[in-house]
Amino acid sequence: MAHWQCIQGCGACCQLNPSDRPDLDSYLSPDELAHYLSLVGEDGWCINYDHDQRRCKIYETRPDFCRVQPDTFSRMFGIDPAELDEFAIDCCEQQIAGVYGNQSEELGRFVAAVDPDPET
Repeated sequence: MAHWQCIQGCGACCQLNPSDRPDLDSYLSPDELAHYLSLVGEDGWCINYDHDQRRCKIYETRPDFCRVQPDTFSRMFGIDPAELDEFAIDCCEQQIAGVYGNQSEELGRFVAAVDPDPET
């Protein structure tokens, strides 16, 4: 069974361009939406994303909407905790493919990490 996990050196989720996420106001509160928009840099990437290291500079204190956790996904998307892995994997695959491409090394590493034995 596939289990969601973040992979190092990706950062696709830090590409925050609001035009890529037109439904933000449907799952973020007005305060969260304002916070989200304040994090978007001119290039569409989070202002806390370190492009050289390809990681979040505020990972330990990042906002709740940046966390893949059962309570967060339940509140934002109505996802049952038992469905979190499948939903989060699908979200990440779409985001990684959108940022880096369907044949990207990042997507390949993510797929291998979340389901290292696709025959099971």
